[in-house]
Amino acid sequence: MKIELTERHPWLFEIIKKESMNVPGLVFASKEMIEAIRHEEGLRQIVHMSLLPGIVKAAMGMPDIHSGYGFPIGGVAAFDWENGVISPGGVGYDINCGVRLIRSLLEKKDIEKHLETIINLLFQEIPSGVGSKKKKIRADLKAVIKQGSQWAVKKGYGEQRDIIFTEENGCMPVDDISTISNKALDRGKHQLCTLGGGNHFLEIDIVDEIFDTVAARTFGLFEQQIVVLLHTGSRGFGYQICDDYIKTMQKTASTQNISLPNSQLACMPINSPQGQAYYSAMSGAANFAWANRQMITHYVRQVFEKVLNKSPNDLGMDLVYDLSHNIAKKEHHIVDGNKQTLCVHRKGATRAFGPGHRSIPAEYQHTGQPVIVPGDMGTASFVLRGTQQAMEQTFGSACHGAGRILSRSAAKKAARGRSIADELQDKGVMIRYRGRNTLAEEMPDAYKNISEVVDVIDQAGIAKKVARLRPIGVIKG
Repeated sequence: MKIELTERHPWLFEIIKKESMNVPGLVFASKEMIEAIRHEEGLRQIVHMSLLPGIVKAAMGMPDIHSGYGFPIGGVAAFDWENGVISPGGVGYDINCGVRLIRSLLEKKDIEKHLETIINLLFQEIPSGVGSKKKKIRADLKAVIKQGSQWAVKKGYGEQRDIIFTEENGCMPVDDISTISNKALDRGKHQLCTLGGGNHFLEIDIVDEIFDTVAARTFGLFEQQIVVLLHTGSRGFGYQICDDYIKTMQKTASTQNISLPNSQLACMPINSPQGQAYYSAMSGAANFAWANRQMITHYVRQVFEKVLNKSPNDLGMDLVYDLSHNIAKKEHHIVDGNKQTLCVHRKGATRAFGPGHRSIPAEYQHTGQPVIVPGDMGTASFVLRGTQQAMEQTFGSACHGAGRILSRSAAKKAARGRSIADELQDKGVMIRYRGRNTLAEEMPDAYKNISEVVDVIDQAGIAKKVARLRPIGVIKG
């Protein structure tokens, strides 16, 4: 099928609906970006999304779009809860890969002399790298799966306020733990409080520019402030759940008369026994990820307290927000003037609910929820706020990061003969890493320009810029 694009406005392009498509495709991008996206497999994957049963309104791609398994990374799709499907490929292997932002009362001058000590101790306390484990943690994994962040806080890893400022209060309902395989449980038993590898990271950043003073004040952000940015997910536990259900759905999709353009789009009706089993298991993995990030937050606070010899009150290391990048959720949205119950898939996309939505904390009701968009480890990250326009156009969704432009193998090739660590040091970024190929695969050149990506989202009106963060210390797997 030839893909034809038309410009709706300078920040939005439409994939013209062909006969076999249930809905059109929409891509948020600048005119410069769309020329590169035209040649991306992710564009064809948006068309494939549009072919799935029960999809409503449009299949969408954010400006950080690039090809993924089944759905593109940077993909958003909503399916009617009664007649639509749920797809593990539409969520991704790292279920509830997500990001959280922790603010502080510190400024750069307060930690400059201690930065190396803090980074080294964080690197020691929080295991990173592929297959990383923290064996001294003893947890009732089934309780973690059921309770998420709430389990962690009950066990002393944080405070009740953290739960309030976590998407879904850090817990989605899990109807039946038996929907999770023993292999998944075995993979997860020692991976709580670990960072993992790939694009996951723990950063110490400086707030170096404020765009919206009112929202920044509401989020507790100010210029030259020290903040901590954390990006990780459900580790091998979530990976195994995704893998289990993809294989099962690939075998059984034909029994539901579902025609798939690609087996990676394996799906089942949301209300089928298998669809509900996956939704429950996925929710368990999401809860695991929220507990994981909550426990890491606890150790981050401990390290700062120990190195700086300050009390929790003096540090003021409060959670700004925690949100998911890879998830499918039951939500209510207005579609063509009618309230509809949907299963919203966000894969490499962030929830961006606008002002007044009951799902966001009371403190953020007048601004919209924080939207945290990490960039590459040598440039910047951004904090934005959700908008009503996002509710109307994208089911309350925005981009999740910069988006890759080089594959991991291409990045390693481009890094030959270079010292990425030295290049980062020259930019004022202290780096600690575990994997031999990590820095090459994750070098800044491998990603789109985060400022250009965020400008598209801001200009399109689906999230508005609040602050820019600049990294000074990074831990990678």
